[in-house]
Amino acid sequence: MADSPTPPAASPPAGAAAVPPAGAAPGAADPGAMDPRKVIRSPAYLSALILAAILGIPISAVAYGFLTLVTKLQQYLFTTLPQDVLGGPAPAWWPLPWLVLCGLLTGLTIRYLPGNCGHSPAFGFQAGGGAPSGKELIGVFLAALSTLSLGAVLGPEAPLIAIGGGLAALTVHLVRKDAPPMAATIMASAGSFAAVSTLLGSPVLGAFLIMEVAGIGGATLSLVALPGLLASGIGALIFLGLGNLTGLGTFSLSLGTVPPDVDPTVGSLGWAIVMGIVGAGLGWVIRWGGLSLRPLVHLNRVLVTVGLGLLVGLSAMLYQLLTGHSFTQVLFSGQDALPELVSHATEYSVGTLIVLVLCKSFAYSLSLSAFRGGPVFPSMFIGAAIGIAASGLPGMALAPAIAMGIGAMCAAMLRLPMTSTLLATLLLGADGISVTPQVVIAVAVAFVVTFILPVPGPKTPELHTV
Repeated sequence: MADSPTPPAASPPAGAAAVPPAGAAPGAADPGAMDPRKVIRSPAYLSALILAAILGIPISAVAYGFLTLVTKLQQYLFTTLPQDVLGGPAPAWWPLPWLVLCGLLTGLTIRYLPGNCGHSPAFGFQAGGGAPSGKELIGVFLAALSTLSLGAVLGPEAPLIAIGGGLAALTVHLVRKDAPPMAATIMASAGSFAAVSTLLGSPVLGAFLIMEVAGIGGATLSLVALPGLLASGIGALIFLGLGNLTGLGTFSLSLGTVPPDVDPTVGSLGWAIVMGIVGAGLGWVIRWGGLSLRPLVHLNRVLVTVGLGLLVGLSAMLYQLLTGHSFTQVLFSGQDALPELVSHATEYSVGTLIVLVLCKSFAYSLSLSAFRGGPVFPSMFIGAAIGIAASGLPGMALAPAIAMGIGAMCAAMLRLPMTSTLLATLLLGADGISVTPQVVIAVAVAFVVTFILPVPGPKTPELHTV
């Protein structure tokens, strides 16, 4: 399966198969004629709820194991190993060989394993399709593992959604080969919900992301969401239990230190418009770079991906040489680096933050073009860095600046306004309520400007070589 050249308009993500019309029942010949109330009361739907709860346990455990493996590899390769080999912190050149290896392994995996190892993140969460098959799951897992562990600038949310949905769909197929499409859809969605149950800080937020991407509503939303929310709740308990048992934590997005609460001002509301425009402009440049490089990637998947990995490593090395801060702030998704950035916001000069935004954005754009992962966390990190840099402007404060930056960048990159608003406000906890007006304005402006700007990327059809 080759990457789609243009994102379909309301396609569900990998792991959430296309949803039939509202009111559809499993195996119904005429979905529109079905009563959703009868579907919910049916034994088949009640069985689906029970199966969703059961599947939430192993799928969330697999997701937890995947995140643990990624974290341990990152810590060993970029922290422990240089200490053991060099007797001190990793030098600025340290990322280069690992990013070359990242490009090599990811390129080989996508080139030679079945399927496409997940959807291209250059299309955000709009690139839809059914859940990956059993054979394709291996490629999704390996491509995401090499991408995330070895330094490419992408997040784990998209691979986890695909893995969770694929495992659930595979289970349904093994249990009942003639399972109706609606049953497979519900279970795939439930598996995706469980896999990202705590990743974004709340099971509800992860579920909301999946539902907004799928573009489902009405009765269908209730039919699909209920088993998914149930699986997500079970998954959150599994993440919490494994976190307490292993001492590794829940891998849940959290700032830890939250900037002081401030009330909205006329000045901050005005700056929200500016932040929305800046976020949309930077997001357009990032997406343009990622989409424009894809035809080149398709000419020679392995060689070009290796070269792009080297460029990502060079951008991280340049950041450390110019600023004295660790290259790890440029590499990876930014999920782990974001709390540290916010808690030490006053220690970064505006110049350092500008260099960080430029290097991270460059590496992010390159990673979108050829690697496999999700677009959420790098967008949040870049948005937070922009917000911190702007927090010293007249009428601005740290909390609303960070929230506006995150909301604007997520709206530009994800093109999901509701999810972008929730990501920016819920991340600040109780203090997020006070910054909601500014975030809403920044998200709305970024979303509108994103669609006013020309469609980024090449105008000619791309080469469809996997």
